[in-house]
Amino acid sequence: MAHEAQERYSNLVLEKLRDELVLQDGIVFNNDYEGSPAAGTVKIPVRDQEVTAKNYDKANGIEPGTGSTAYVDFPITKDIAVNEIIDGYDAESVPDNLVADRLDSAGYVLASRLDQDGASTLIAQGTTVNRAASTVDTVYDGIVELRKMMSKAKIPSKDNRRYLLATPDYYALLLKDDHFVGASNLGDEVKQSGTVGRIAGFNIYEWNDDTAGLACIVGHPKFATRATEFKVNPRLVDLEGDSRYVGASTVKGRMVYDHKVLRKAGVLAVFEPGSLPLVQASFASGKVKLTTTASATGSFVYRVNPDERAAYAQDFTAIATDAAFTSGTTEITAKKGDLVEIIDIDSDKKCVKVGYVTVA
Repeated sequence: MAHEAQERYSNLVLEKLRDELVLQDGIVFNNDYEGSPAAGTVKIPVRDQEVTAKNYDKANGIEPGTGSTAYVDFPITKDIAVNEIIDGYDAESVPDNLVADRLDSAGYVLASRLDQDGASTLIAQGTTVNRAASTVDTVYDGIVELRKMMSKAKIPSKDNRRYLLATPDYYALLLKDDHFVGASNLGDEVKQSGTVGRIAGFNIYEWNDDTAGLACIVGHPKFATRATEFKVNPRLVDLEGDSRYVGASTVKGRMVYDHKVLRKAGVLAVFEPGSLPLVQASFASGKVKLTTTASATGSFVYRVNPDERAAYAQDFTAIATDAAFTSGTTEITAKKGDLVEIIDIDSDKKCVKVGYVTVA
């Protein structure tokens, strides 16, 4: 009988797959309205009207004006906590430091939830920009348009704090653009903030968000705020005082917080259609057949040589019936060199994904 080799337990735990937390204070959010005492709602004063300047009359002077103050409510509604029991025997019987691992996990989970809720606020309360899918050739022009929108809305630029949160697919396009300045060519202070580069006046941050259709978010930290009104950092608490537990402890932590976009024009959430894979199957007698390996979200429609490419969430109800497309079956009237656009639409007939083929 062969000898049986012994088993050995590693004291190193397999690295967790975690999103990098990008929505940092001072980079994406300000903390201007965080304070003491803790409150259920923060009242933010607003004075948008500037002092009026008038032509001066030396003989009679000028009539005095008055100012006014309005208030915007910032309710603090998020209250999250962790509470995980660690048995003393379990902690000693595993080869690694179980307590340290669970404390680390608790800190990450609280911070990750803060990040996720912050992202949801930016998307829900900012300005939505729906547009056609970017390509390597068009991505820079698209960013310049976003810069123009922010400048016209009087969002500051001279302080170099405008940011662009790039989802992985969008960031891949930026890396191929000659206008992109990588972090290695930026100053140490900029690199320490986590930026991966700059383009058109925006600090770029790679951001692994999977919101459907979201390409990027651009903004300025002056116009989105985060307030942490109460926080108990994750710590180990002995359960000796609880008669139900013997030799056990618990990892506890809690955070009360919220986010708010203060000016919609200061945060732009940019949505673009996802990419639909297409292959030309045949072309004969002025008819082309295309195939896709993707399943439709709702259904497919087609256009030939569209004046403008389909934008995310664009309504295609008008052609949903007459221009319906079935992969490998629909014969589309076209000639060599025509651009055929296949659009994946949802149940509301809104564009979700899009693909293109030039007839050959």
